[in-house]
Amino acid sequence: MATEPTRAPSSPVRVLMRFRGDVSELLGLPWERSLADWPDDVARFVELPVGESRHVVRFIAAGPDLLALKELPARPGRREYEVMRELEERELPAVQPVGLVERPDEDAAIVITRYLARSLQLRRLFRRLPESAGEYRERFLDAMSSLLVELHREGVYWGDCSLANTLLLRDGQALQAYLVDAETSEIHELLSEGQRRMDVDIAVENLAGDLLDIAATSGRSLEEADDELAAALSLRERYERLWAEIHAAEPILPGERYRVEARIRRLNELGFVVEEVVVEPDGPDGSQARFRVAVGSRRFHAARLRELTGLEAGEGQATILLNDLAAWAGFEAPIGEEPLGGRVDPPLQRAARRWLIDVFEPTVDRLREALGQDVDPVQAYCDYLEVKWLLSEEAGRDVGDDVARRRLAEHAIPTGAAAGMVVAEETQPFDALYARP
Repeated sequence: MATEPTRAPSSPVRVLMRFRGDVSELLGLPWERSLADWPDDVARFVELPVGESRHVVRFIAAGPDLLALKELPARPGRREYEVMRELEERELPAVQPVGLVERPDEDAAIVITRYLARSLQLRRLFRRLPESAGEYRERFLDAMSSLLVELHREGVYWGDCSLANTLLLRDGQALQAYLVDAETSEIHELLSEGQRRMDVDIAVENLAGDLLDIAATSGRSLEEADDELAAALSLRERYERLWAEIHAAEPILPGERYRVEARIRRLNELGFVVEEVVVEPDGPDGSQARFRVAVGSRRFHAARLRELTGLEAGEGQATILLNDLAAWAGFEAPIGEEPLGGRVDPPLQRAARRWLIDVFEPTVDRLREALGQDVDPVQAYCDYLEVKWLLSEEAGRDVGDDVARRRLAEHAIPTGAAAGMVVAEETQPFDALYARP
C-alpha cells in the first residue's frame, strides 16, 4: 500500500525588527509574511488615495498614528530607513521613520513611516489641477524647488525627486514640500556641484515625464503640452534662483551697508537664519570688497514664535502669527526681526503671553466650533486671518470675526486665497477643493 511522503516541517522565517516609540500594536503583526499577503483582519487597514507605487504600500492605524508600510528589497530598505532617521535628526522636511522589519532569508524589508497628516501627494494634486488654477501650480513648483535646496544644503542627494515622491502640507499662506521616498537617497558631508546638477536634472526629467503623462491621460497630445514642458524646465530656474540668493557673494562698496541689511532681510523673509556675514577684499589692489552670508536653518520665524509663545508652527505659519502678534501689541517693527538667542524684552514677552491667552486661544476655540474639532489650530488661525483681511479689503471696512469664521465654514472664500486650497483627503472633484465666493 503506497503512502504519502511525509513533508519536513517548514523552518520558521527569520525576522529582524527595529521599532521606535510605542511598539505595542506592532509586535504582534505577521512580519514573517509578505505585506501583500497579510489578511485583512490582522491590522486596522486604512485605504488612502496615494496613487501609483512600484512597491507594495499599505496603511494601518496604530494607536493615535496612521502608519505607512512599504515592502522592498532588504538593502535599499535598510538604506532608506537610515537616511530617513538622519533626515529627522537634521530636522529636514521628510516623513518620520518608525521602524524597519527585515526577512533576511527572503531579501525583503518593510519600512514603516508615520503618515503625514493633512498632506497630499503632489502628483495627485497636479492630476486634478484645473487649467484655470495656474497660481496654484506656481506654488507647487516653488515648494518642490525649495525642498531640493533644503536637502542639498544639508548634503542630501535625493536621486528620485518626482511628483509621486513629494508630499505637500499647507504652511500658512505657503506650501511646504516633504520627501516621502528615500530609497535612492545618499547623505554626504557636502554635495559637489556635479551632484547637485545631476539631482536637479533628475528632478526636471521626472517632472517633465509626470506632467506629460498627466496631459496624456487628460486627452492632450504632446504637441499641446508646451506648458507642461515649460513648467518642468522652470524647476531648475527656481532652484538656481533660490540657491544663488543663499550662497552668492556680492560686491560691496564703502557706504553700502544697506545692501548687507537688505540681503539679510530677504533671507529672513524666506525663513533662513543668518548666522554670519563675511566681508573680504576683492580686486587686484584690494580696494573693493565682496560679502557673503552663512545661512543656518530655515526656521527663523518658527524659532522666534516658539521662544515668545511656546507654539510649534511651520515657518510660513509662524511668520503670519508673529505679524498678528506685532499688530495686536502695537509694535512698529516686525517681531520676527528681534535677534534670536538674545535677551527677550520682558514687555514683549508679556505681550506675547497676553496675545496667546486673550486672542489666539479663544479664536481657535471658536474656529473649532465652526470648522470641527480635528482642524489644525495654527493653520485654521492663519486661514481666518487671511479671509478676514481679504473680505475687509473688498468691503472697505473691518467685516468682523463672525463673518470671517462663517465664510470659512461655508467654504465661501475669496478667489485666489491660500485658505481656499484644501490639502486633505480627496472625496470630491478638485474644483470643489478650491472654494469660490
